[in-house]
Amino acid sequence: MPPFQAFLDQYRDDVYRFLVASVGRQDADDCFQETFLSAMRAYPRLRRESNLRAWVLTIAHRKALDSHRANGRRPLPVADVPERAMDDEAAPDPALWAEVRKLPGKQRAAVVLRFASDLPHDEIGQVLGCSEDAARRNVYEGLEKLRLTWNR
Repeated sequence: MPPFQAFLDQYRDDVYRFLVASVGRQDADDCFQETFLSAMRAYPRLRRESNLRAWVLTIAHRKALDSHRANGRRPLPVADVPERAMDDEAAPDPALWAEVRKLPGKQRAAVVLRFASDLPHDEIGQVLGCSEDAARRNVYEGLEKLRLTWNR
């Protein structure tokens, strides 16, 4: 196994991209930190033949789900929204990614892993804990929902 710092350096961009697409830029930093803290705790117990990218993206997916659940319990703001500290220039179409974040959990994660992280369907299946066919189906169904809402 590589040292944890080498592992972090190798996969941090993939994880961060996935989290920004999954939970938005505002929550991505917290999820990123939680992901790598969890990974650091479990890292010594990994087997040598483990797929590290799929493993860390699985952790990130679970942290994104936790974030979505937590956001559902937070109160909605009633005052004007303050100016944002960061601009979403990196997002090619913020409205489209907002629609992606509204998809059901597995579909959202499958679409993000496919198009933001460029993972093949078999690795998406590993991250989501399902078969390659189920991962392919989640991507397809997520895209269909996006097409229906986007083409209105």
